[in-house]
Amino acid sequence: MRVLVAFGGNALMRRGERPDAHTQQANVAVAVRTLAKVAERHELIITHGNGPQVGVLAMESANDSNLTRPYPFDALGAETQGMIGYWMLQALQNGLPGRQVIALVTQTLVSAVDPAFSDPTKFVGQVYEQAEAEKLAAEYGWTVKPDGQYWRRVVPSPKPQRVVETRLIRKLVRDGVTVVCAGGGGVPVIRDENGRLTGVEAVIDKDLTGSLLAEALECDAFLILTDVPRVMRDFGTPQQTEIGHTTPHELRSIDFPAGSMGPKVEAVCRFVETTGDMAAIGKLDQALEILDGKAGTIITPNATWPLSSTL
Repeated sequence: MRVLVAFGGNALMRRGERPDAHTQQANVAVAVRTLAKVAERHELIITHGNGPQVGVLAMESANDSNLTRPYPFDALGAETQGMIGYWMLQALQNGLPGRQVIALVTQTLVSAVDPAFSDPTKFVGQVYEQAEAEKLAAEYGWTVKPDGQYWRRVVPSPKPQRVVETRLIRKLVRDGVTVVCAGGGGVPVIRDENGRLTGVEAVIDKDLTGSLLAEALECDAFLILTDVPRVMRDFGTPQQTEIGHTTPHELRSIDFPAGSMGPKVEAVCRFVETTGDMAAIGKLDQALEILDGKAGTIITPNATWPLSSTL
């Protein structure tokens, strides 16, 4: 099978922690142990989040007195793609000796008139208590919103339209290369009045980009791997229950938080509705079990897996 896996930046920089680059690289090595096993059995494309990392670098840039202005988010997105991509490339090469692996810095096209530019919703950076978040917002001109019991900075998150380098990625996959790409949802770009690509101040949701790319690459399965074993119905209440095999129709009937599980559910539903193939949300270390139908929340058109077309 051809499988696209998307996992979050919080797998490398966990909530409330401030690990250095060495610790994050070690966390990448742990994640790759599972991903390498998937790559041994399937064609694998990997994308990753960068929210915590890009937020930290944005703060460093804002506090650097040597800069006349902070680095824009498109540049920070490219920087974190390169950094995390390098860690993943090296770990995959060590875990898959003899296999061809590449990490690409890729661009994702968005609309210049996307309404998200006037309504920031994408969380970036570390978490704060409300008072500290509001103080930082006043100091740096941020927009901040609650994220669970904490507060975080939010930035515009326009909808991805296409990964610019899709044709190149497709060729690499067909040639047997394991590809790391579209990190952080890709560097956000628009086409200007002359049709030229130019970066914009935004962060794209990596799960929505992953769904779009999985469809374009004709993947058989799209996995969003996180730190929860399954999607929960009535999460945070005494009535919460795990959702095993389900359909896009059933998932769309449930109200999920816009800042966390909501985009993941939207991404998997889009992929299944468009392709008729399988998507899933589950724990990073259970990727193979998810593909076997034994773990995670598995979404298909008829709530069964495997589908007859993949046998």
